[in-house]
Amino acid sequence: MAVRRRVQTLEVAHPNAAGVDIGSASHFVAIPPDRDGEVVREFRSFTQDLEALVQWLKDSGVDVVAMEATGVYWIPLYELLEARGFSVHLVNARHVKNVSGRKSDVLDCQWLQQLMSYGLLSAAFRPKEEICVLRSVTRQLDMLTKYQSQHVQHMHKALTQMNVQLDNVISDVAGETGQKIIRAILAGERDPLTLARLRNTRIRASEEDIVKSLQGNWREEHLFALKQALSLYDAYGRAIAECEQQLALVLGRLARHEVPQAPPNRRGRPRNMARFDLRRALHCACGVDLTRVDGIDVATALKVIAEVGPELSRFKTSKHFCSWLGLCPGTKISGGKVISGASKRTANRLAQALRLAASSLRTSQSALGAYYRRLCGRLDKPKAIRAAAHKLARLVYTLMTKGEQYVDQGQNYYEERHRQRVLHHLNRKAVAMGFKLVALESIPS
Repeated sequence: MAVRRRVQTLEVAHPNAAGVDIGSASHFVAIPPDRDGEVVREFRSFTQDLEALVQWLKDSGVDVVAMEATGVYWIPLYELLEARGFSVHLVNARHVKNVSGRKSDVLDCQWLQQLMSYGLLSAAFRPKEEICVLRSVTRQLDMLTKYQSQHVQHMHKALTQMNVQLDNVISDVAGETGQKIIRAILAGERDPLTLARLRNTRIRASEEDIVKSLQGNWREEHLFALKQALSLYDAYGRAIAECEQQLALVLGRLARHEVPQAPPNRRGRPRNMARFDLRRALHCACGVDLTRVDGIDVATALKVIAEVGPELSRFKTSKHFCSWLGLCPGTKISGGKVISGASKRTANRLAQALRLAASSLRTSQSALGAYYRRLCGRLDKPKAIRAAAHKLARLVYTLMTKGEQYVDQGQNYYEERHRQRVLHHLNRKAVAMGFKLVALESIPS
């Protein structure tokens, strides 16, 4: 007996869709075949050619455009299309690859146009324009800070080559004491006792140890390398200060809530950051103080606002948000058997910041700290960090969508809750096996 199979045909969801294959020098664009005699055109990446591309799409009746994220070459065309009223879908290359049936003689732009017309591609998350501006400034600040820290390492190298063991007696050569001593050395001071007297009173090392560490060979080539490293360190410091001024202006335009003057952050602040009241500016932007969550400092809170913005309601649930971050377990299942539960690999900057925040919970005397330490006892450290970062992500989503302030219940509260859960499960197992749990205090001696 022949079995009839019901063939499910695809319906056209976007009849006016176009596909763009992004390149560094030129872009290939495909439109529906019934619009123009020339279905595929190549446009150079110059601004004049991009204007012609947009006009051609307008004349062809296109209203939806799909493109892949290729480096940073897609940004000018994306912004231009979005400004002209097109619905632009920045699609994931992994999603395009997972759809089978591509012919070898079909161009990438035509394949994107076909998939988009049938509604098989979904747009990647991209925040609003004002958040994109904040993201750009924040990433610029991160880049400058990274480059400045490299020149701190160069200062370490030059001092070590002169056998000036300054890093063995003070914790940071880029701090107040280290900078005073280095600048005095470059000014011509060589007396170890005079240099040691420049130390701050909070330095734990004795004056005698500092004097011993400042006895070097003072070779000319190493002094020149130290001078160059310090000059570049100062240059990046000035660039960072300018970038922070721009950051203050951008955050000022994002202020939506009136909040009182924030108290000093008990976790401190990273060096070269928040010379203005960054904590209060972030509070005004999103309406909640994320730094109240243990493990999340001002830098992590800034990363949250800069990467996704204050409106997390664009994600349906906290699960969707954690999936976008790449912090949730994998769901590779076949035949009802879990093949792999590993999280997907992603280069999400916010996920990396949350992992760093989770690792800082190691010594925290809070409920989150107790949760992280219990995970470390059960799992290996990378999995524990990912699980704690997943919990932080869900907390951030809840706080920012509901507008609630975080209140830590404390380590003792978490331990008691864990004890009650363990007793509840043990009672259930005992009843199922015909036994009853009795506390030791109630048993007569």
